[in-house]
Amino acid sequence: MNVPLRVLIVDDEASERTGLAGIVEAWGMKADMACDGAEALEKLASFSADVIITDLHMPGIDGYTLLQRLQEIGDTPPAIVLTAFGSIEAAVKAVKDLGAYWFLEKPVQADVMQVLLRRAAAQSRLHSTNRNLQRQMQYQGSLGELIGQSAKMQEVFALLQQAGPTNAGVLISGESGTGKELVARTIHALNPNRQGPFFAINCAALPDTLIESELFGHEIGAFTGASERRSGCFEVAQNGTLLLDEIGEMPMLTQAKLLRVLEDSKVRRLGGKAEFKVDVRVVAATNKVPEEAVRTGRLRKDLYYRLNVFHIHLPALRERTEDIPLIAGTLLVDLNRKHGCRVSDISEPVLEAFRRHSWPGNVRELRNVLERALIVAAAGSLKLKHLSPPFQVQPANGAAAAEFPIGTTVSEAERLLIFRVIAYTGNNKRRAALLLGISLRTLQNKLKEYRARENAR
Repeated sequence: MNVPLRVLIVDDEASERTGLAGIVEAWGMKADMACDGAEALEKLASFSADVIITDLHMPGIDGYTLLQRLQEIGDTPPAIVLTAFGSIEAAVKAVKDLGAYWFLEKPVQADVMQVLLRRAAAQSRLHSTNRNLQRQMQYQGSLGELIGQSAKMQEVFALLQQAGPTNAGVLISGESGTGKELVARTIHALNPNRQGPFFAINCAALPDTLIESELFGHEIGAFTGASERRSGCFEVAQNGTLLLDEIGEMPMLTQAKLLRVLEDSKVRRLGGKAEFKVDVRVVAATNKVPEEAVRTGRLRKDLYYRLNVFHIHLPALRERTEDIPLIAGTLLVDLNRKHGCRVSDISEPVLEAFRRHSWPGNVRELRNVLERALIVAAAGSLKLKHLSPPFQVQPANGAAAAEFPIGTTVSEAERLLIFRVIAYTGNNKRRAALLLGISLRTLQNKLKEYRARENAR
């Protein structure tokens, strides 16, 4: 189904704009109207225009200034400038300097306007197609579902290509939301047994009393409530890949049993007498530093060495901000399909806001932010106005959002920054903690410390 062309008509003369809107809609297009440049900017917040028709001379924000504003924020749908006799020079300047598509003298000839509208819209859609093609060409910076052209991600890809085709142990580390399960799925896809099943289990989500049953299965009567035989993860993942996520949260006794299975490739169900052979590629993941988990007794050293033949560490998103445009573009395609939206691209101011953000939730957080913004925008270019408030704060001329006089100590600067962010969020401490890149508990402890210091004075 063809989507009707969307036209925004800007003219201070009511009869001119309503008459033109009627003609445009008679051609099967969708029209909206604004009486001046200021109203046009407001309309564009909710009306994603393919083409703008604007009068050049209007009180307040005129057509020339409107095009300047659009150019400044990087949002320039093709514009057809209307001008009275004697103002041709100004109209030509708008075409030359501000990228207007063309100009027409009043009174407008309808057949000429129709041709120009369709050509301007075709140009707009061609640019959109080219942007999408460029984005697709950039997908060479990908491996499986993993995206990245940064040096750190290229190192990850190289390790994956080495480890994937083997059956060697792989330990994946990285913060929550960096894509550890995607790495495990890529390993599975690169393995000769990729036709087999991929199964993931989160060791942190299971109580100690159930984790062995989930891993190894159980026989009838193995424990209270075991009324039927159940296959464990190793059986389910037979001839495939098993991801043990958050391996450092697995009880130590279960870790010892897991090590035995990895060494012998044999499993015995709980309550069973016989062992049976399993052929499963085991990949483990953790959001902790593996060496620290071993040192603190959360991860058995022998199991660590068994799993850590290949160690693949996923960098945090804030450590590879150059990958953000590519990741966001890839997510945009998927989210458009999921929600039936028609968002064509992400504006540079949005990408710049993304580069400045600390992303404590990494790629998972980026996806959530994009999903909300895409639903708000629905179509056209994704702009700052579509993002949640924290991303709409733009430091002036690229300067830091918070400035402190020379002589301010680090601890005092930290205190001032915390109170500024809390004030900005309307005293929403959870949101303030997210913006500051610290946990809510850390923020609460800081506030207690400041209150105690104040009371001691």
